Parts: sequence; structure tokens; C-alpha cells
Amino acid sequence: MSGWLAIAGLGPGDEALVTPEVTAALAEATDVVGYIPYVARVAPRAGLTLHASDNRVELGRAALALDLAAQGRRVVVVSSGDPGVFAMAAAVFEALEAGPEAWRGLDIRVLPGITAMLAASARAGAPLGHDFCAINLSDNLKPWALIEKRLRLAVEADFATAFYNPRSKARPHGFARVLELLLEVCGPDRPILFARAVSTPEEALRIVPLGRATPEMADMRTMVILGSSQTRWIEGTARPILYTPRSVGAGA
Repeated sequence: MSGWLAIAGLGPGDEALVTPEVTAALAEATDVVGYIPYVARVAPRAGLTLHASDNRVELGRAALALDLAAQGRRVVVVSSGDPGVFAMAAAVFEALEAGPEAWRGLDIRVLPGITAMLAASARAGAPLGHDFCAINLSDNLKPWALIEKRLRLAVEADFATAFYNPRSKARPHGFARVLELLLEVCGPDRPILFARAVSTPEEALRIVPLGRATPEMADMRTMVILGSSQTRWIEGTARPILYTPRSVGAGA
């Protein structure tokens, strides 16, 4: 049987948010490749080999998956959320482009998932209801100066902005600088959402004005969404609702 490679998103955490397409691919797989905690979400079974590895070896992981598929294996590379959003799909294609010609004949599919940005937005209401952008705050693969430039441009363009990987143990001070910069260009009243571990038992949501946000409100399991100047915060409901209207006035 010919091998194939599926790059799949496992969603934000709740098994109910894994798509049927991804579930079907996992049921057919002979091998699952991915970061340790994501592979741990896949139930072991006879005939399935789990290949878990550290988060800092994405290209090696991608090459392993491509090599297994070239050997005739049915391989699923797993990411949390959506594999095309700051995840393994780009790494697999980077390895494919640099790898042997034989890999290019493989059946490779990307199976979308619900990314943390969309899960967090849904829990809070609709803060991404109008134009928005997403920025990865990790400087592991790009310089900090570029992150700051993109932050300033996103605010200048008045996007609602979703921030991935805001604050890790290895770089706890970067997010403090992000908040300082945002406060400088946005002012203290812009609403900001901290959505931690959405769809898991540890889920916690907090909406505060930007002037009251602190670095400790975020970690690597937190999705941070800054509203645009048009984003509205409705209180007095069963739970606070954050949304951005679909239209913008001519004078905005």
C-alpha cells in the first residue's frame, strides 16, 4: 500500500473539537509524529507507533514523517490548533522543499483544526469580528525588532490582534515590553482578553482594560487578543462579551 502523510490539527484541547476528518486519519495511521504533549493526546492502539519529540526539532520531526511516508507508512503529523497556524504544516513543506526528490511524489494533505485564536474568540464573543491579524510573540525564529515593528504596524492599521506564545519561562520579559509598547500606542482603555487553556478543565478567561494588564496574566497556554479601537465590551450579561462590529464608520 502506498504511504501518505497527513498534517493534522488536534484543536485547542477538547476532544469534541477534533474534526471528523482528523479522527478518520488517526484511525488509519500507522505512525503519529509530533511534539510530546500533542502525541500524548492520541490513544495508543495495536499497529500504531507514536513518535514524540521535543518542540525545538520541528524540521527533524518533519523529515522523519516524510521518510516514514516514503517507506509506505501512513503518517499523521499532529499539531495543536490548526497545523497551518504557527505549526507543523510549514515545517513539513520546508523539509520537503530541501529534501530528496522522491518525497515530492508523496500524497501529502493538510487537515485543518480549530486554532486557539478562534477558540478564544468564540469563548469571549466575537473580538475578531472585523479585520484582524495574528502575531507570534516568540523570538526563537525571528528577531525581536521585527516583532516590535509588526506590533506597531498592526496597531497603526487598527487591527484586532491575536498574540500567540506570549510569555515563556525562557523569555518572561518580552511580554512586559509588548504591554509597554501597546500601552504607549493604544492608551489604557483598549480591551484585552487573556484566554488560558480554552476548552480544557483549566480554562480561564479574563478581560481587562489594557492599562490594567500585567505580564503575569499570560503564559504559553494563554491566547491574548487585543481589541481594535472599535471593539466593544458588554457587561451585565451572563458573562462579559467582547466583540468587534462588522462595519466601521467613514470617519474611523
